[in-house]
Amino acid sequence: MLLASVLLSAALLAVPAAGAAAAPAPAAEDVLAPWLPFWSREPGAGQMTADKETARNGRPTVRIEHRGQQDWSLTPKARIRVEQGDLFEVSAWVKIEGSGEAALCAVTYGPDGKARDWMFGQRSVGGPSDWRQVNTRLFIPPGVAEIVPRLIGEGKATVWLDAFAAKKEGNVRAFRGEKLPPEVSVSSAALAVSLNTTDGALAVKDRRTGRAWEQRPLRQDVFVKSARDAGGAIEAVLLDGPSSLDVKVTVAPDASRAEVAVTLEADGPLPRAVAWPLPFLSRAGEYLVIPMNEGISYPVDDKSISPMRLIAYGGHGICMGFFGATDGAAGYVGILETADDAAIRIDRVGGLLTVQPEWDAQKGRFGYARRLRYAFFDSGGHVAIAKRYRRHAADTGLLKTLAEKRKDNPNVDLLIGAANVWCWDKDAPAVIRDLQTAGIQRILWSNRQPAANLAAMNEMPGVLTSRYDIYQDVMDPANFPRLRGVHGDWPTEAWPKDIMVGPKGDWTRGWQVRTKDGEMVPCGVLCDRQAPAYAERRIGEELKTSPYRSRFIDTTTASSWRECYNPAHPMTRSESRKFKMDLLALVSQKFRLVCGSETGHDAAVPYVHYFEGMLSLGPYRVPDAGRDMQRIWDEVPERVARFQLGHAYRLPLWELVYHDCVVAQWYWGDYNNKLPALWDKRDLFNALYGTPPMFMFTRDLWQKNRERFVRSYTATCPVARAAGYSEMLDHKFLSADRSVQRTAFAGGVTVTVNFGDKPFRLPDGAELAAGACRAAGVKE
Repeated sequence: MLLASVLLSAALLAVPAAGAAAAPAPAAEDVLAPWLPFWSREPGAGQMTADKETARNGRPTVRIEHRGQQDWSLTPKARIRVEQGDLFEVSAWVKIEGSGEAALCAVTYGPDGKARDWMFGQRSVGGPSDWRQVNTRLFIPPGVAEIVPRLIGEGKATVWLDAFAAKKEGNVRAFRGEKLPPEVSVSSAALAVSLNTTDGALAVKDRRTGRAWEQRPLRQDVFVKSARDAGGAIEAVLLDGPSSLDVKVTVAPDASRAEVAVTLEADGPLPRAVAWPLPFLSRAGEYLVIPMNEGISYPVDDKSISPMRLIAYGGHGICMGFFGATDGAAGYVGILETADDAAIRIDRVGGLLTVQPEWDAQKGRFGYARRLRYAFFDSGGHVAIAKRYRRHAADTGLLKTLAEKRKDNPNVDLLIGAANVWCWDKDAPAVIRDLQTAGIQRILWSNRQPAANLAAMNEMPGVLTSRYDIYQDVMDPANFPRLRGVHGDWPTEAWPKDIMVGPKGDWTRGWQVRTKDGEMVPCGVLCDRQAPAYAERRIGEELKTSPYRSRFIDTTTASSWRECYNPAHPMTRSESRKFKMDLLALVSQKFRLVCGSETGHDAAVPYVHYFEGMLSLGPYRVPDAGRDMQRIWDEVPERVARFQLGHAYRLPLWELVYHDCVVAQWYWGDYNNKLPALWDKRDLFNALYGTPPMFMFTRDLWQKNRERFVRSYTATCPVARAAGYSEMLDHKFLSADRSVQRTAFAGGVTVTVNFGDKPFRLPDGAELAAGACRAAGVKE
């Protein structure tokens, strides 16, 4: 059935052009007629009915009752014929009760009648609410012949629907300038740059080498309305289909370098991210360069890599604001100069992986101007990419070295080359004496201790005393009787006045805690604007009696910058970042403590000394790593072996940019002795990267594996100490399979490791055994 013009309240309202008049409301018995039978992934888990009691504006509504946990959909019987460039607005009034969620979207179909996208243009309705109007815009891409707008959802909920409508607003061809040329081109001494006015793609040619980079769309969301050469820069106006925003863009080649500066400006609501510039096409044999935590490379022809979206505004995304691709020599980097509301999307064009920047809304609007800079290289590969970003970090004030930080706080020196030890034994001095007698001399002791123990530990050579702390999670005290225990670091006095509030007025959920009966209940999230005041009071009082020299602040650089809609303490993501940095600066600068935080993000480099988790790639840790920290895994999950400890994928991007600024460590659920089968390989990575190990043990586990712990320390900490204040200058793959790698540091330290299972003949003729490491420039 092909829908031409059907106007039905609580069903499908399709209008071929703007301004058509609405039809009379249907009777209750007609409300369900336009819909296919209700579908749920769990058979029998839901149903739809006509509801006269919960009417809206005197009209009966469609009522959906879903009792399952998985997804469901309410789909019209009719399809709408479309053409490339058509613009549609889909809208509905929706009411929700229960814990589930709902969203508007459309199914797109190709000319062959096969579905191409099941959730095209998805716009979330969200969770429980009274009646609200929700809209999404559909910009029809090439290859789509029909669409079916629909309502989808997930989880247990009762959902009411009224005035579901799909209205055609026209075709983008009508907005195109009459004299718009096929492309607009500009050039500099190094680059020739052009904008294709048909699809909004950029093309860049390196005039020094002849190498060309061309873009293609992942999806056709933008349309060029106008474009011109504005005296050596391209100025254009793009129509962003999903938002109908006019986006003014400027593309300006640098006068002296092989770089291009891109700026986007707009004013208005932004229901979903603007995806422009488009991704550059990849070539077989290249690999993506992604600063996911320490860093990872994805071969562009690796079919096993799933598409993903990584935010640039938190530790569980990209920890530095760039992305790139290289063949090992030539390549490009995209630097997100405004990263607070930015992300990257990794997907395939032409069967090969590529990367595209995306610009998220600032409190629902486009907000400030967004800036991106591309730099192109003819040699240097991922090292050149990282070093170009290091220069950006220096130019923007992010680059503060550990040597500079040591001048402010001499205790920083205790961190360099120290193993991070997590042990819950109450008699820390006795454990430390045992460790040092065995040969583990330099120790960051991370678990809290009584004041008397701290005083004794501070007298021990090579020991840095620290403790865990957190200023994010706040449990509702009404839940305390249900819990197995109350966390001593929850600032309970913050509930509810200082809890973050989302755009729909509900408090923001954070870490979940298991109750005595097994139910999981969430904490609220302390607003970042309010957190420094709580930290100043707590730390200041504690230091009066407990002489810590260091403090680990959990979650601050792991969780994303957030928006707060509480009128008492509103906050954008940029402000969230600023207040998070204020918290870390309080620890490191006012209280003069060696400061660590979780996972890590380079916004914090001027304020911290170490990151727990930077070495551990977030998506590839063992399951439940953050809760089940002390469990030792005898079996190795495939994704951990392949990616987390995968020498063919990992790149030391963080070290190439910030090795001399912040000490990178493993995550506390992903430490050196976590998976004994991978312990040797993890030690090799520590040595190669010039970073110290992390150990987690009980006293019994230490005694049983004493020699192995000492061997791990000996294999890693001398290198970490020798190179700890030095920039990593280079990283090379010496073998085609990447099993043999070498790093070089300022000051003369070089480290070569063989991750493979066979000996390898080095360029100087020496043989490096399988699983072996050779470090030069390290004093014994």
